[in-house]
Amino acid sequence: MKTVQWYPGHMAKAMRMLEENLNLVDAVLLVLDARAPLSSYNPRLEKLVKNKPVLFVFNKRDLADFKSEEIGEAFRAKGKEVVFISAVKGQPRPLLNAMSAVTKEKAELLKNKNSSRPLRFMVAGVPNTGKSSLINLLSGGKKAVTGDKAGVTRSKQWVKCGEVELLDSPGLMPPALENQTFARRLAALGSVNDDILEFDEIALFVLEELASSYPDRLKERYGIEGGTPLEMLEALCKNRGFLLKGNDFDYERGERALIDDLRKGRLGALTFDSKEEINSLF
Repeated sequence: MKTVQWYPGHMAKAMRMLEENLNLVDAVLLVLDARAPLSSYNPRLEKLVKNKPVLFVFNKRDLADFKSEEIGEAFRAKGKEVVFISAVKGQPRPLLNAMSAVTKEKAELLKNKNSSRPLRFMVAGVPNTGKSSLINLLSGGKKAVTGDKAGVTRSKQWVKCGEVELLDSPGLMPPALENQTFARRLAALGSVNDDILEFDEIALFVLEELASSYPDRLKERYGIEGGTPLEMLEALCKNRGFLLKGNDFDYERGERALIDDLRKGRLGALTFDSKEEINSLF
């Protein structure tokens, strides 16, 4: 399978921008996709902001299952602050409470100085984890540009959200995706630009992952009952009527349908990562 790597020029520029603006914020919100919180964790970002309080935001919790909660507990066991939210469907209060907790000391310091300056947070993470949706949740309106594909936000923007200010930043991938299982999970969920992907390879990878962890979803959605990844894709095409002239399988249409169903949550709540994989990161 082709190696998944994606680090376009604008990301190198964005990383420099992030470094230059860290001194302007009091804390950092590192946004993860709750369906793949380990895969969407960028160790370079945490290393860069280590002198600031960090809150790990497990976003899209409505699309994730219990395995995501287990990973969150594993993060907490490592001494990390974690909050679960659904930026699109949820309420801002749990997130605001968690933000207050990680900046309690800074808030006290500002109060003692009689400063009216709002607390400032940088919002960072890999592409398509919902950073802009999080900002819109806190601001109560559509102030940040959102999208369902990687690379929507290309420049920094400050957003006033009640008593706090947020600095949105472009999605940042690690320069090298060393764990290719994590990289393919990110590609499947839309954190990697689709234009550089071999979609057939990603679709076969997804089928293999689902067959291992969620075989019931494949049966319910597509009538798939086992087989090799290619056999499962062919069963999907046959059962959905994705056929070309001569009854040849329309593989591309089947692949696109599978990935779209995954990204839109039509396969139900699921989590690709497992808590056992955390040892590969920390």
